[in-house]
Amino acid sequence: MATTNDLKNGMVLNLDGQLWAVTEFQHVKPGKGGAFVRTTLKNVLSGKVVDKTFNAGTKVETANVDKRGMTYLYQDGADYVFMDGDTFEQIHVPAETVGSGADYLLENTEATVAVHDGTPLYVELPVTMELVVQHTDPGLQGDRSTGGTKPATLETGAQIQVPLFVNTGDRLKVDTRDGRYLGRAN
Repeated sequence: MATTNDLKNGMVLNLDGQLWAVTEFQHVKPGKGGAFVRTTLKNVLSGKVVDKTFNAGTKVETANVDKRGMTYLYQDGADYVFMDGDTFEQIHVPAETVGSGADYLLENTEATVAVHDGTPLYVELPVTMELVVQHTDPGLQGDRSTGGTKPATLETGAQIQVPLFVNTGDRLKVDTRDGRYLGRAN
């Protein structure tokens, strides 16, 4: 148990049997009346975002979420297998839990896996990944870096939009949160 005064970003609360991560919070002390805490909560499993207001000092139940650095090993059917680098324990994470991050997963990628009571809740990939372009149509004479974009297929199978000058075989930096092209990797 904790009070609303102890809230921090990233903290996971157990409200009505559901797990909610605190994404934003603000302590408000109006001139009249009692202080309160305005929060933005994200449901850990469904991703739904809600705003909730608590009176200051209200007790809230925190969930024990274990965030561990793990290495992605391989895909086993619909599950993704991750290994804890310290204990060498392997866990199977369902594809729904990995979500869109699966588009950027390469074997031996380091990721953070959040586990609650033995159930994987979510997987956090590094913000940027370096991936090789598997296929893209060749650029045309006169293509410039400030011009348009074209589709490219990465080595993981993900499709992203890249500038016209990018060629097959180029190593790119990609934002894993939204699939944006960030530039060429060295």
